[in-house]
Amino acid sequence: MSRRLVSLTLDTLEDLPRPCRQCVYWELDPVSADRACAAGDPGLEKEAWVSQTLLEWGSCGKLAYVDGMPAGFVMYAPPAYVPRSMAFPTSPVSADAALLMTANVVPAFAGGGLGRMLVQGVARDLTKRGIKAIEAFGDAKFGDGDDPTRACVAPADFFLSVGFKTVRPHPRYPRLRLELRTALSWKSDVEYALEKLLGSMSPETLLRPVRPAPATRSSGL
Repeated sequence: MSRRLVSLTLDTLEDLPRPCRQCVYWELDPVSADRACAAGDPGLEKEAWVSQTLLEWGSCGKLAYVDGMPAGFVMYAPPAYVPRSMAFPTSPVSADAALLMTANVVPAFAGGGLGRMLVQGVARDLTKRGIKAIEAFGDAKFGDGDDPTRACVAPADFFLSVGFKTVRPHPRYPRLRLELRTALSWKSDVEYALEKLLGSMSPETLLRPVRPAPATRSSGL
């Protein structure tokens, strides 16, 4: 099974799941989003947002492929590019962070570590651009109710499972943060398990060879 990450572009935009390809929940403010949906083709607004963000800021998404099949994606941008971010009770996003808007893994590929892989891809990209952290609004009650737009906000449990920490609690929409130096220090699953078991002690520290003590001259020589 081969897995790879690619950046979101106008060409790869078509590989997003169709509901996400037509969704402008994050890209527009609530009034403009409702207006775009009423006009009948929010996909054009989505494409315009991606195009503008790519031109002005750079890469704003990652897609994961498994054996050539689209299997998941994430989208991210500075909060100034994401009007919806100001509508959350736990806003605003910190000035030194980019906002991870949404994350999605196709159900058939869930549970295989693609979510962590996608977040690591975002972390590598943002670190190169001098950004210190990723923040996200999570849904602490994901799956409750039948509002389809709620799927646009990823579960808070997902963010917690890939290393985010809550920086502003809320019963529904906590704001979470991942320091990029933490994301880039993730090791293999075995080392990660060791870290979880042994607290702050890193596997490298635990497994580093002990330097032998210097030999001492015997008094009989």
